[in-house]
Amino acid sequence: MRRRIFAGMMAAAMVAGLTACGSSSEAETTAAQGAAEEGTESGAESGLEDGVLSVAMECSYAPYNWTQQDDSNGAVQIKGSSDYAYGYDVMMAKHIAEALGVDLEIVKSDWDSLVPAVQSGTVDCVIAGQSITSERLQSVDFSEPYYYASVVAVTKKDSPYANAQGVSDLAGATVTSQQNTIWYDSCLPQIEGADILAAQESAPAMLVALESGRVDLVVTDMPTAQAACVAYPDMVLLDFTGSDDDFEVSEEDINIGISMRKGNSALKEQIDSVLSEMNVDDFNEMMDEAISVQPLSE
Repeated sequence: MRRRIFAGMMAAAMVAGLTACGSSSEAETTAAQGAAEEGTESGAESGLEDGVLSVAMECSYAPYNWTQQDDSNGAVQIKGSSDYAYGYDVMMAKHIAEALGVDLEIVKSDWDSLVPAVQSGTVDCVIAGQSITSERLQSVDFSEPYYYASVVAVTKKDSPYANAQGVSDLAGATVTSQQNTIWYDSCLPQIEGADILAAQESAPAMLVALESGRVDLVVTDMPTAQAACVAYPDMVLLDFTGSDDDFEVSEEDINIGISMRKGNSALKEQIDSVLSEMNVDDFNEMMDEAISVQPLSE
């Protein structure tokens, strides 16, 4: 999903964060380093041989990731910048790097440059709220999901759509969402008679369009919507999950994964080994923490 399938003035929607990175034991670190060395000997390099996990993200997609001016809550300094990045993606990146016994480097990149960055080897992987879609799998490989995000809508509390009980109740609305996402490409067309405006460059821009009154509602993923409603008290989340009148999406649309260069099985195995030790409750707890510390949560 998008991306990206996380909201809250993107600044809010990209609001996540806490320091959910637990310390890895000496045994775990040794095992991870051994796996990297073994991969190098066999010719299957993971990219971690330099002792650094380089991760690209937008740093503006709360609660998945956002930019802040200090290292509060355990934020990580952005490469080549005096600013810091934090949010769910940073928390997850820290957890993985720690478990693998390597340092973490955060690289800020716009949404459309994320896949090219990992393809070119500029970064080791992308942790940025990306949906594991069949289209993306043609260009990159993905880890197992590190989050599952359902699709929802967000509108204003005084909107005529505020009490909508299903997609059919959104008929005729003026809508938008973020560019190059299943929200915009697949979900908006499911709203009968919708006036679909141009896609927005980012999640924050999408939320600004709603807050300013340019659109009646936006479609996004649950984390982003939750963050948006924290950042903008006048917004309300519309969740049709479990009803017969929900947005039609596939499993690949709501499974969020970590992308890496195609064929980099060594890195995929190492990251999957860390994710396999976590469950849905762990993911949700980390996301809740991220939303609670998002920049616009107060």
